[in-house]
Amino acid sequence: VNVVDTTNPVVTVTGDNPATVELGDTYNDAGATTTEGTVEASGTVDTATVGSYTITYSATDASGNVGTATRTVNVVDTTAPVVTLTGAATVTVELGGTYTELGATATDASGTVTVVTSGTVDTDTVGSYDLIYSSTDASGNVGFAERTVNVVDTTAPVFTSSASFSADENQTAIGTVTATDLQSVTFSVSGTELAITSGGVLSFVTAPDYEAKSSYTATVTATDASSNTATQDITVTVNDVGGIDDDPGTGTGTGTGTGTGTGTGTGTGTGTGTS
Repeated sequence: VNVVDTTNPVVTVTGDNPATVELGDTYNDAGATTTEGTVEASGTVDTATVGSYTITYSATDASGNVGTATRTVNVVDTTAPVVTLTGAATVTVELGGTYTELGATATDASGTVTVVTSGTVDTDTVGSYDLIYSSTDASGNVGFAERTVNVVDTTAPVFTSSASFSADENQTAIGTVTATDLQSVTFSVSGTELAITSGGVLSFVTAPDYEAKSSYTATVTATDASSNTATQDITVTVNDVGGIDDDPGTGTGTGTGTGTGTGTGTGTGTGTGTS
């Protein structure tokens, strides 16, 4: 009687099957066991390349019977690119100045990736602007970085009108105060004798009388939309209209009169005059 062995060894994979490894990581094979013989593994896993790889385990017994088992190893990329800003994450630019974009760089295990920048900065308008830098790898993973650019106004208005005004008496109009600024400017004036509109039109609260007061002083403040302020001390000279003293005065006069009859008499009269 010939006793023969025709039964293949049983090979059992150890660990996960299928197994998953992240792109760029190290794959450590857990191996396999067998009921007879020694297990030999064949096949490779390239963790630098996304894909599916097969490892085959085989064992041969003394009778030449061969048992096999396989493991599937999936190399996957679930990691987004790392986006790194060039320059600061928060940048401040003066209103009307120039913003220089420094960009960003990105790295990824899959290889070279590019960075796309979205968003704009309007240096003519005060505000906060967000710039988004994104990078997408071959597996569709997206990495982001963000920069905030603050456009600010720290510059005060500059007066362009004279500090000296003149105006005729007996009327309220004086003139207009002006100032330059990259934003809108409003005006105010000190004291109670002069008034000014937000647009800079200057006037007397009460029409002046040259004979009563011929010169007025006050401080005008210009304020822009960012609350930066500038001041200017002004003088308003009142003009004597026509150069004639128009202050009413009083005077007395004498007169003579005659009467009829047998005698003469004297009379008095009053009158007004100018002085």
